[in-house]
Amino acid sequence: MAAGGGGAFPGAAEVGPWRRFAPAAVAAAPRPGRAAEPRNRSRSFSARPGKCSGTVNAGIKSLYLTPSIKPRPNTCIESMPSEMLTKIFSYLDAVSLLSVGCVNKHFYHLANDNGIWLKIYSSCFQPKRTIREMKSEQTETVSLGCTVLHDRKPGYWKKEYIFKQIAAVKTRVMQLVKPVDSYTGVPCKAKEAIKASGLSWIIVLKDKNGKEHVMEKADLSFKDTSVAILWYGTNWPCLDILSTLKLFGLMPLLPDQSRAPRKNGPRRRSFIAEYHLANLTESSVAIGADKLVQLFSLNPGLLVGVWKDKNEIAFVLVSLHYHQLLERSTLGSATVQYDPPPSEPVLDDVDPEYGLHGYNMHLDIHGGSCTYLCEKFRSLFCRRGDVANGYLRLTVVSFKDNTKHLPLIGTLGLSWETDVFKGNVKDCCVMDVTLLDEIGRPFWCFSAPVCMELSSKASSLFDYMGHIYTIDYTDSEGKVCVELVWLEETKEYFIVNLVLYISTKKVNNWYGTNY
Repeated sequence: MAAGGGGAFPGAAEVGPWRRFAPAAVAAAPRPGRAAEPRNRSRSFSARPGKCSGTVNAGIKSLYLTPSIKPRPNTCIESMPSEMLTKIFSYLDAVSLLSVGCVNKHFYHLANDNGIWLKIYSSCFQPKRTIREMKSEQTETVSLGCTVLHDRKPGYWKKEYIFKQIAAVKTRVMQLVKPVDSYTGVPCKAKEAIKASGLSWIIVLKDKNGKEHVMEKADLSFKDTSVAILWYGTNWPCLDILSTLKLFGLMPLLPDQSRAPRKNGPRRRSFIAEYHLANLTESSVAIGADKLVQLFSLNPGLLVGVWKDKNEIAFVLVSLHYHQLLERSTLGSATVQYDPPPSEPVLDDVDPEYGLHGYNMHLDIHGGSCTYLCEKFRSLFCRRGDVANGYLRLTVVSFKDNTKHLPLIGTLGLSWETDVFKGNVKDCCVMDVTLLDEIGRPFWCFSAPVCMELSSKASSLFDYMGHIYTIDYTDSEGKVCVELVWLEETKEYFIVNLVLYISTKKVNNWYGTNY
């Protein structure tokens, strides 16, 4: 019985997958020093009477009647030979190969194989040759290929391919933004340049616990001098726990013109602006509301729509001016904004009022899909007596000259839309201002949501007998003040006064003057 319960059963390894107990084998094996005795077969499972016999028998049966568990072979792709993985990686395109290299360290080294990247590099940038040239240089090409593979460090051709792809995209984009529209003062093909570069924008919401929520899906609306970016959805985090909102430009590392950028492909972030959302209703400016949402504005150019009944975010709208938009969206880092080079002042000792005249302005007022005003004003100037309180006063439209008074097309309002709802907030709009200096360079540019408010003073103009409304905008470089009159007879607004206030500090830095 000791031989049967010890676990080293003779002949157990020779049986099939089900190990069965063989009493005859035990009976045939005599104990040392004793003659073999015939045993009753029924006694092999009943060494002791009672419960112990049943327990021993059950243990023996469970030991020898259970199927043997064989270890499963490791079929993970990481266990495959490196040569086989390299062969598999050779069928991937550049974007997929870069993504595979981010899986682990082993895949990273294999995805840096110079043979794979030289093949990709040659297919994109090597000039096409005729069949005669290929036959005559076949031997030289093979030897050259071996040389460039063995004499280069791993990853050399990957870097060469990436750098050359970025340079090619940059060249194509620069060709698109080089022509400037003399009417607006911004690149003529800004929209085409943005699409050619594969540029997009995301916002990152950070809560008070440090957790980040990334919102990528956005709708773009292109205007003459700006682009409006709208994010909406149902998975917004709670507004009460949010602390900041960061705006980033998102640039694919390898833009592909034949298809849309991949969501999980390699991309670069460029930090544009940061907004503080803590106590949003108290720290921001409420510019309007309708039955469903209330709008809050934060500089520069951010508009947050909040549901009235839930105090949760309905949508986020950012309006960006085209001036240096590509630079701000691509040349910054993930933590630092793009810092434009300082303008070199051109001194002029002849003109005593240098920097006070020769300005041109393009004004665009729109509200979503509707454009209410698109106008250019030329030859704006400021007299020395109008320089006061740190500002230059540029009068664009005056009360006295009714020939320059401008009507707004349609009823002023800002349209919004989400997955389920849509609406229009009255007396709200987006204002785009492009101020050019005397040689046509962009001097002061912005795009921001504004609101129209009823003024307390009555109209003193004989031509207009209606209520006066005002639109005001202020930032660190200047102010815009607009006055409008509502004509009940024609059901339209007229701009009767428009004044720009430019910071003297900005003028002095730009022209090298001392106003």
